[in-house]
Amino acid sequence: MLSAFANCFKITDLRNRILITLALLFVARVGASIPLPGLDPLPLTNFMMSKASVSGGIMDLYNMFTGGALLKGAIFGLGIMPYISASIIMQLLGAINPALARLQHEGEVGRQKIAQYTRYLTVVVCFIQGWLLVMALANYPDKLFYGFNANQYGNIIIKDGVSFFITSTIFLTTGTLILVWIGEQISQIGIGNGISLLIAAGILSSMPGAIIQAVKMFKVSAGMPKIFGLWHGVLMLTLLISVVALMISVTQADRKIPVQYVSRIVGRKMYAGQSSYLPLKINYSGVMPVIFASAILLFPQQIFAYVGAATGIRFFQKASMVLSHGSTTYYILYGLLILCFSYFWVSIMFRPTQIADELKKNGGYVPGIKPGEATATFLDFVMTRLTFAGTVFLTAVALLPDLLFFSFGISYSVALFFGGTGTLISVGVVLDTMKQIEGHLLQKNYDGFLKKIKIRTNSKIESPNDVSKTRRIVYAAMAVLLGIIITWIVVCHGKGHCK
Repeated sequence: MLSAFANCFKITDLRNRILITLALLFVARVGASIPLPGLDPLPLTNFMMSKASVSGGIMDLYNMFTGGALLKGAIFGLGIMPYISASIIMQLLGAINPALARLQHEGEVGRQKIAQYTRYLTVVVCFIQGWLLVMALANYPDKLFYGFNANQYGNIIIKDGVSFFITSTIFLTTGTLILVWIGEQISQIGIGNGISLLIAAGILSSMPGAIIQAVKMFKVSAGMPKIFGLWHGVLMLTLLISVVALMISVTQADRKIPVQYVSRIVGRKMYAGQSSYLPLKINYSGVMPVIFASAILLFPQQIFAYVGAATGIRFFQKASMVLSHGSTTYYILYGLLILCFSYFWVSIMFRPTQIADELKKNGGYVPGIKPGEATATFLDFVMTRLTFAGTVFLTAVALLPDLLFFSFGISYSVALFFGGTGTLISVGVVLDTMKQIEGHLLQKNYDGFLKKIKIRTNSKIESPNDVSKTRRIVYAAMAVLLGIIITWIVVCHGKGHCK
């Protein structure tokens, strides 16, 4: 592992890509710390620090996606989420609009057109969200951030007026567009995954604060009983390692569909029959359903919160509360959206008919399954079951932080790193980035991050109905995770510390 990191800087092209990526991420983090002219971020920062142990609302989640830029009133305060929302809208429109659907199948030219339309839509979303955010901060900050008192913490807006609203909205919109440009540059001349890296960098930037908050949980305060002891610390550390290991296992796991190729003659050469396999990932859609579901829930909740705070209308305030963390409606919608987007993403990216046709053209077939339509039906059936299993995993891990926060009283800033959207995105992005770097290393004949596994040529091909070794590993990891949670509940209830 350490030698692989050292090899990254031995390749000139890869070294330049890594340095460019780090420089662009540094610019993004600097922009997340520059406050808007006429806005004082100190009152809001002090308020959120005082509520760190009891927070967990939608503003905390949105602040996590912006890398803390929202609480600092920064020019990058909207983060990259408006672009994600615009991308989701374009994806949905592509499924129902024939013109956009044709563009999606026109190759690079079509993708460039869709990307251009997405940028235009991003500007519109930024103007709406930016204007409503500035209006809410200026007029009703106590309704946007529940419990905020201007007399206690001070005024957030120190320069009021129409010019402030207009310039702040323009700055916020420009900040998001700069982040979009930075993400595209990282994808083109950096190590790739630009937008994902920006989100992951913003999430990981809150890790030092979470570590400090976790240490405070085990300190005895004056006049307050000690809630968390040594056993809780051991269980928390074990749970963290188990969750991350489970995420990596499920992200990397796949179902290997055996494929047998018959002997064939191409030109004057004869190719003997050979055995191979078709890998179908358990979590085929990755973290995209979680990102989409979070963005879809964030967008209306933000709009309702901003409108309710800016106008004082109780209907919008109640609608915002219904879609907030802790409500039953939120969890039901969250799970359904993850399920829908998982199958939606698989339906777009996974084409069983095309795969079956390619196998048939190359003389390949799945043992026990007829080539052609029967193979496509079989692949679709297998992927449907795998997608459901991946969806259950995504939903369980995404809701784990809320379980720790509401049931065990763990600070939400700490609980976020035990699962949830942030950790899923971070683990997925880190794995994808390592694969990108791995590709550059292997091209130059350097060892990568992953250990090479010797494959036995005389191994027996499993039938389509066999239970793979990967599935057993996943089940074992889930059983260990469940056992840790049950042990935690027993210890917690035994000492009367659970809320």
